[in-house]
Amino acid sequence: MLFKLVLLFMAIFIQLLPSKISAETRIRCASTTSTQNSGLFDYILPIFEKKTGIKVDVVAVGTGAAIEIGRRGDADVVFVHAKEQELKAVEEGYFVNRHDVMYNDFVVIGPSNGPAKIRSMKSASEVFKKIAESSAFFVSRGDNSGTHTKELSLWKKTGIEPKGQGWYLEVGQGMEKTQRIANEKRAYTLTDRGTWLATKDKDKLEMLIVLEGDPVLFNQYGVMAVNAEKHKHVKYREAMEFINWIISKEGQNAIASFRDKHGDQLFFPNAK
Repeated sequence: MLFKLVLLFMAIFIQLLPSKISAETRIRCASTTSTQNSGLFDYILPIFEKKTGIKVDVVAVGTGAAIEIGRRGDADVVFVHAKEQELKAVEEGYFVNRHDVMYNDFVVIGPSNGPAKIRSMKSASEVFKKIAESSAFFVSRGDNSGTHTKELSLWKKTGIEPKGQGWYLEVGQGMEKTQRIANEKRAYTLTDRGTWLATKDKDKLEMLIVLEGDPVLFNQYGVMAVNAEKHKHVKYREAMEFINWIISKEGQNAIASFRDKHGDQLFFPNAK
């Protein structure tokens, strides 16, 4: 009799299990376009999903838009790259448990025979001044993304206000599309190295890196959970499973092992 009861409970449990998993194991991650365009998420998320059974649905937008999605409670976790904005949003109580996750760097790309004559320069401020003085076209994402935020900070250091200038084009697009537009216009643009390495061959970009290595071009990525005290409906426990995994040794190793087809490492783990 006892054996039959056990079998009955097991059958009921198995019947209920699929609907329970599907209802509780999907989370929404608002993130920057570079994590998607570079192929990083396509590489690491299946590893996380296989380990935990939690499916991650990614919304890839600019960092500013991603943070706003999280502030509204329309995501469970946010993974972006504008640390000052992230810390401010945490301080305001919209997010909790923010961690550094990984880094790479920004680079300026442009035509090999570009009119600004900047290829031998090492300072981002000098390069931006030279672009402005030469009136060479510069394509800006113009979308409040992490890359746009960095670009504006670099212009601010030069004391130049580019907005409204005939040579300054704001396109309101993600990083890959912005690169394509810059390529078509034979213009300069600021991009993250991960997107550049992952897309330059696929998109047949006739451009080169014309500036790299200035410490101000450091590009830190962070992850944080939406505060469940502000938005009761968010899946905080599952979001924290994702955060704890991506900052774990396994998650960090997954990020480090992600390479492009030439073997280049696109992101460098530095979780804290």
